Amino acid sequence: MTNVTSSTDRVQFSLHEGIATVTLQRPEAANAIDLDMARELLRIAVTCNDDPAVRVVVLQGAGPRFCVGGDVRSFAAAGEGVGRLIKDITHHLHAAVVRFTRMDAPLITVVRGPAAGAGLGLALAGDIVIAAPGASFYPAYLAAGLSPDGGLTYVLPRLVGLRRAQQILLQNTPLDAAAALQAGLITNVVEDAAIEETVREIAQGLARAPRRAVAAAKRLLGASLTATLETQLDAESMSIARLALTPDGREGVAALLAKRKPTFE
Repeated sequence: MTNVTSSTDRVQFSLHEGIATVTLQRPEAANAIDLDMARELLRIAVTCNDDPAVRVVVLQGAGPRFCVGGDVRSFAAAGEGVGRLIKDITHHLHAAVVRFTRMDAPLITVVRGPAAGAGLGLALAGDIVIAAPGASFYPAYLAAGLSPDGGLTYVLPRLVGLRRAQQILLQNTPLDAAAALQAGLITNVVEDAAIEETVREIAQGLARAPRRAVAAAKRLLGASLTATLETQLDAESMSIARLALTPDGREGVAALLAKRKPTFE
C-alpha cells in the first residue's frame, strides 16, 4: 500500500499499510482549532474519504492534550468580525466531521488529556474512542457564553440518551475517563503505557477486515436511529445480498466452510 507523510503547521498526516494517522499539531495551544486547522482537517478528511488505500483512520492530538476546542484567542482578536470567523471555522470543521463520519474507513479517536468544546465533538465522532486514564471530556460552551458545535448536539444524545445529554450540555458537566466510559461516551480506557500498542492492534485488525463489509456496517449503523424497522431490515437485506456477490463475500463464506482464516482483498 502507499506510504505517505505530510505535515503542516496545524495537522500532520501519514499513511502506512492502510492506516492513516491524523495528528492535530498545535500542542503549544492545546491543539485549539483555528481557521487554518479547520481548513487542513477538511483537506485531510477529503483525502481519507476519497483514497481507497485508506482502510482505517486514527485521529489524535500532539502533546498531552487532545483538543480544547475553538481557538478563543482568535475569537477575541477578531473583534466585530468574530461571527464571520466562527462561521468560516465551523464551515470547514463541520464538513470535515461529516467526511470522517461518512467515509468507508472506520475512525479511531485517541484521547489523552482534555477533549473540550469542538474537541469533544471530534473525539466522539470516532467509531471507536480510546482514552487514557487522564483524559477528560468537557462541553465548555456555556462557560464561554456559546452554544455547542462540532456535531455535539447530534452525537451526544445518540450515545447517552437525551436526558443525560441535557445534563452534560446544559449543566456543562465535565466527565473523567472512567465516567465517560460508564456513560457510554467512549469505547475503552487504556493505560498510557499500553495505549499506542492497543490502538495499533485495533487499527491493524480493521485494516485487514473486508473493506466493503466494514463500510456497509458503518452506513447501516448510521442510518439505524432515524429509520423504521421495516426500512432498516430492507437496507440490511439489500446490503448483505450485495456483499455476498463480492470477492470478499465469496471468500468469507468459503473460509467459514473450510474452517480456515479468510484472505480478503
